[in-house]
Amino acid sequence: MPAYHSSLQAPNSIGNMALLPINTKFKGPAPPGDGNNDIIDEAIYYFKANVFFKSYEIKSPADRVLIYLTLYISECLKKLQRCQSKVDGKKEMHSLAIANFTLPGDNGFPLNAMYQKPASKAEADSMRAYLTQLRQELGQRIIEAVFDPQTDKPSKWWMCFVKRKFMDKSLSAPGQ
Repeated sequence: MPAYHSSLQAPNSIGNMALLPINTKFKGPAPPGDGNNDIIDEAIYYFKANVFFKSYEIKSPADRVLIYLTLYISECLKKLQRCQSKVDGKKEMHSLAIANFTLPGDNGFPLNAMYQKPASKAEADSMRAYLTQLRQELGQRIIEAVFDPQTDKPSKWWMCFVKRKFMDKSLSAPGQ
């Protein structure tokens, strides 16, 4: 069974990552979405299936965004397992989204072999803004998916994936 890939196409890119439209209110370089499913919806939808794969064949630049978001969802779940309510979860997701993070080409970025280093300082700034925008929107949407509206607690059907590592990689350094 092969891993799930993104069905989205983008005419523009940053490095070798697709610059895809997203449905968001957060500011950033991503074009505005049209209300249909975007890359964040795909990442959340395919997460539970894709997280079991130890390797992943990249078929399009959108797949690089999907890989990054899948790894970011894992980071979100690690933070959300300690949250006692949806309000706590929203605070954690906001702080995680705007926290400093590594870009492709930086020491400590887990997938440097798959991603192109930004060609200039301007491209690096644009990539950081794009990834921050994706992280902020994904954080808001994952809260809605993970927290049970009746109990205001994280769903066990999401929390059971906390220890899983997609492609045996993690966006955070060991021990964090």
